[in-house]
Amino acid sequence: MRLTLAYGDNRLIGHVNDDSVESVNAALALAVELGRENVYPGRGETAELWAALAHIAALDVGTARIVEPHLDALAILNEADATADTERTWGVFASEAPGTTLVAHESATGWTLSGTKQWCSLASRLDSALVTASGQLWAVDLHDAGVSVDDGAWHARGLVEIPSGPVTFSNVAAVPIGAPRWYLERSGFTWGGIGVAACWYGGAVGVARAVFTAAKKRPDDFALMHLGAIDEQLESARLALSDAARLVDEGAPVRVVAKRVRSTVARTVEDVLARAAHALGPAPLALDAGYAKRVADLQLYVRQHHAEKDLASLGRALTEQDAPSW
Repeated sequence: MRLTLAYGDNRLIGHVNDDSVESVNAALALAVELGRENVYPGRGETAELWAALAHIAALDVGTARIVEPHLDALAILNEADATADTERTWGVFASEAPGTTLVAHESATGWTLSGTKQWCSLASRLDSALVTASGQLWAVDLHDAGVSVDDGAWHARGLVEIPSGPVTFSNVAAVPIGAPRWYLERSGFTWGGIGVAACWYGGAVGVARAVFTAAKKRPDDFALMHLGAIDEQLESARLALSDAARLVDEGAPVRVVAKRVRSTVARTVEDVLARAAHALGPAPLALDAGYAKRVADLQLYVRQHHAEKDLASLGRALTEQDAPSW
């Protein structure tokens, strides 16, 4: 595995200082560096790839939030047998938010996109993006004069350096990637969703390490109880991710597995955050900038899981099978 990272790698840390511009620059540089390795899920190194994402998130959630979509975009392009410029920074804008519409138009000179796309993370800082519109995936140059980014709509207290507001496209040149609906129907769609869960897991590990350190210093019964429960949850999530990686590399169908793993990891994250709050009290949230940032970032990031809605989706997928696996 060429994509290796050492624990405590300082390249992954920087979002807790006051220079968010430089922090994002460092994260983007790391994303490009890792993207050059051409390590994609489903090719025998999925576990190592997801472990690397988890490791990054354990050190800094914001860095993982920048690196993961860049690597996902390159994996999508590879799956589509499309040429990818690995020296450009990439995003994936695939949210279909109500109230906004992005439409593709064909002319004599090619395809263009016009309209608005919500939830476009870091659009003002990226070079390129894969964007869904009119049932198709498109590659666009975010430096096109027709791209207008509204970073001012981002008021979050977590991931503050990664604005994910709307982007308006006005006759922006677009290159189709794959066939219509290919983006949603391809195997890699579910793989990418598990990769995001690996980042959530890593963020929870970062929070858990603070509980471990506190329990080592003052091992009262309540701190030890919370630490034990956190360990149980994290190990279950880790095993779920590890098993999913094995299935991906074996070429097994993982549509249901992906939904299950994401729900497992999301529940673990929420429980770790709650137990850490009970075990540590308000002090680190108020006085430790790194810890407070990690918690705020992770709370927002894990909301990419749609809670009960995604559990209902899992249940629906199960009923479409002849029998469950248990």
